[in-house]
Order: sequence, then structure tokens, then C-alpha cells
Amino acid sequence: MARATDGWAGCLAVVAGFVTGVVAWGVGAAPGLRGAFEDERDWSLLYLDGPVVIFGTPALALGVWALVGGVLRARDRTAAVAVVLVLAAVAWGCGEWLEWRTDRFTRDEAW
Repeated sequence: MARATDGWAGCLAVVAGFVTGVVAWGVGAAPGLRGAFEDERDWSLLYLDGPVVIFGTPALALGVWALVGGVLRARDRTAAVAVVLVLAAVAWGCGEWLEWRTDRFTRDEAW
């Protein structure tokens, strides 16, 4: 028998993942999209990293929710904590990755 919170809680995990992905990508990719010396920009942040982060994070959140809540039969609170921990780790990882990718746009080179 299905639990009463399965529908809305899974949707909430996806929305939380989407918001996390948008914020992590927006903050991390901003220096590369704004441009640097002579308006140099990295457009791969827009068409490669953007979709991966923005759409991969909700998919990961839903996968964790389904694994912990469905397969392992844990309570909704336990599944929610697992989703929050995974989203925090993904946000940190995306931030580190995008910081490495946009490093040339943010460092000040003294001549």
C-alpha cells in the first residue's frame, strides 16, 4: 500500500534539486558568462555545464528519494535528510567544478 506523502514529497525533492542546480550553476558560472579581458567569455558553461547541472541535480535528488524511500523502505524523514545531504554535496561539488572552470576569469594577473 502506498504512503500518503509519496507523491508530493517526491515532487518536492525534484523542485529542491532544480533550485539547487540553478543556484549552484548561476553563482558558479557567472564570472565565465560575464566575460573577462576584452569581453572573453566561455560559452560552454551555457550549453554544456548548464544543462548537466540544472537537469542532473533534480534527477539525482529524485533517484536518492526513490532509493532511500522506495527500495530501502525508510521513513519519509530519513529520505528527506538523505536528499538534503546529497543536494548539499552536489552543490559543493558543482561550486568547486565551476570555480575551477572559471578560474581564468576571476584571477587578477599583475603585469
